[in-house]
Amino acid sequence: MTDTSHITQDKPTLVKKLTHLLSHDVHPAVQFIKYAAAGGIATAVHITTFFLCGWLLLPCLTADDILVRLLGLTVTTVSETTRLWNANLCNVIGFIISNTVCYLLNRLFVFKPGRHHWLKEFSLFIGVSAISLAVGSTIQSLLIVYLTMQTTFAFGANLVSALLINYAMRKFVIFKG
Repeated sequence: MTDTSHITQDKPTLVKKLTHLLSHDVHPAVQFIKYAAAGGIATAVHITTFFLCGWLLLPCLTADDILVRLLGLTVTTVSETTRLWNANLCNVIGFIISNTVCYLLNRLFVFKPGRHHWLKEFSLFIGVSAISLAVGSTIQSLLIVYLTMQTTFAFGANLVSALLINYAMRKFVIFKG
């Protein structure tokens, strides 16, 4: 007969370890991994929202776009001006939804809240994110207009710029580190 008593004994230890990893009092490397995970989830929300919006609500994808080709999507043809406008609107919609998710995940699992009242903290969080949205949207727009870059690649450049700005500001200005 197999002895399974060690499984029951290890369960509280596993729960304690998971609880500790999800707490705010962890090594900075663990904190960065949690930040990356929270950011990954929020980015997935942003990307999903952006592309669903750009495909179904506010057309901004072109027939030669890599995502359109990979998924075999049918897209509505619009002028370049409309594509640019719609891409930015889809980005703002994705921004609002993903940043709400991101704030909650960062506050609950990554950074220590409490440097500011939660309302000020949320306002700063959204404000910093709005700055990165403006910078990223500008980069995205310039890439679409001047380099006639595919929407997917221009959106990727937008996301990278936001990642860099947001991490530094959230860690050192908004939360307690």
